[in-house]
Amino acid sequence: MATAIEARVRDPRDYVAPEVWDREVALLMRDYPFDEVMATRLFHAAVSYLITAIEKWGQGLEMCCGRIVDIAVHVFILDTANYRNFCAQHFGGRFLEHIPEIEFKHDGSVERTAQIIADNGFEVDWKLWEADYAKCGPCRPGSNCH
Repeated sequence: MATAIEARVRDPRDYVAPEVWDREVALLMRDYPFDEVMATRLFHAAVSYLITAIEKWGQGLEMCCGRIVDIAVHVFILDTANYRNFCAQHFGGRFLEHIPEIEFKHDGSVERTAQIIADNGFEVDWKLWEADYAKCGPCRPGSNCH
């Protein structure tokens, strides 16, 4: 039996219109060898990451998703009208710029980021994140970017 004190898990679908959610999943399936289940898992992780990264703006956490989740982040960012609307609606227009470094960091930032997302109230699909613990992304250190 659930208690009234239990915290509600945040749902990234609450931040993305259903037609946009379906579009991003369809784009992932069109451009990558993902079925609908995998594409949905990835987009869920990507939106949870983006929300958390923007909400933690300026805290110097150097959040970074791994390469598999990064695919879904890029699909959303490259669908610029929908990404811009998402950011305008929920974050006053503030958004993560895409400024990749050439070299991967290999500094544990993927694992730290997954924990920050969990601590921010989102359900984390740990298998998606664990696959890239040793392949940390090339996000620019010290900046609020992806």
